[in-house]
Amino acid sequence: MDVEKNYQLAKEMYTELGVNTDEVLEKAKKIPVSLHCWQIDDLTGFENFGQKLSGGIAAFGNAPGKPTSVEEYFEHLDKALSLIPGHTKLALHAVYRDVNVGKKCDRDEITPEQFAFWVKYAKEKKIGLDFNPTYFSHPLADDGFTLSSRDEKVRRFWIEHGKRCREIGAYFGKELGETCITNHWIPDGYKDITVDKVTPRKILAEAYDEIFATKIDPKYNIDSVESKLFGLGSESYVTGSHEFYMNYVMNRNNCIICMDCGHFHPTEVVSAKLSSMLAFDREVMLHVSRPVRWDSDHVTIQDDETNAVMQEIIWNKAEDRIHIGTDYFDASINRIAATALGARSVRKCLVNALLYPIDKLRAMEAQGNFTGRLLLLEEMKNMPAGAVWDKLCADEGVPTHDWLKAYL
Repeated sequence: MDVEKNYQLAKEMYTELGVNTDEVLEKAKKIPVSLHCWQIDDLTGFENFGQKLSGGIAAFGNAPGKPTSVEEYFEHLDKALSLIPGHTKLALHAVYRDVNVGKKCDRDEITPEQFAFWVKYAKEKKIGLDFNPTYFSHPLADDGFTLSSRDEKVRRFWIEHGKRCREIGAYFGKELGETCITNHWIPDGYKDITVDKVTPRKILAEAYDEIFATKIDPKYNIDSVESKLFGLGSESYVTGSHEFYMNYVMNRNNCIICMDCGHFHPTEVVSAKLSSMLAFDREVMLHVSRPVRWDSDHVTIQDDETNAVMQEIIWNKAEDRIHIGTDYFDASINRIAATALGARSVRKCLVNALLYPIDKLRAMEAQGNFTGRLLLLEEMKNMPAGAVWDKLCADEGVPTHDWLKAYL
């Protein structure tokens, strides 16, 4: 396949529409995509290597090839990263700490030193780091409550964990010169009919107030809070609902909202929500997944919704306000391939969005030329975006189609 020849032909076609593909390539390389580290090992982490998940979290499937050691984990992660073009960040969970550094401790005592090896790894790979407190898979989360627990001892433990994680996020930001997004998701909720829905939410608000009380320069760390519609064991009531977090973010202004593509009602899509946030100059942490049946966490592909999400970001020039991250884990297929495929799909959708003559489309819309708008949108679907994607991969030194051979 002659990548350069195909690209030049595509370039001519896009030029006729007023799109500079060389500029598209440069933009597509620079937009950060935060790749979650947990597809590689089904989110088991290093804290108790091989442990099973609990607290509303589950990875389904038993495909061969799951890492059997920390060393093998990094071999698999290295391979996945080698297949992904563009500027990548890596999102970590707190359970991926080095348990051999410092004294033996629980999650309420974790320190930046236990994540120093990740900073070294990130510098070697020239990537950024994001972070996630792990408010699950722990004895103090077994009753289904963490930050909204009525048990003060339980709540104090998780509040301290949240504080420690923010410190680690700031450490990442300072060391790497790129802002770390520390994303907070809790599994709290009730399985069955809930009578008092207000009290747990008041408790949760107070817990977050305490966690976020210490100001951290947003140049180093920004906190986000992630809602969910329901979860395993919290089918009837989730303390951290979308409405709760939207109200909390708007009232407190001490964190930003995280929207996960699988965490809403089946007829809701995140792409329809982003413009409302942008209208008020709000930042958003975005988790891209594929909700086949609600929050099923299927591997992201180049589907209509992912394309629509990236169009909202690019067409509204919101690359600096909407932080893109992936979040899925499928244990039924090869985990390295899944990791690479999801990140590549997100970047493909970014390229596609950048290739639209958005200024021309905006002008048509403003002038009331809805016929021209629709015709041009339809014509764009058959434009050779794949040739521009192949050029991006070639420029970045990652495989175009050849990477598939190992799995076919």
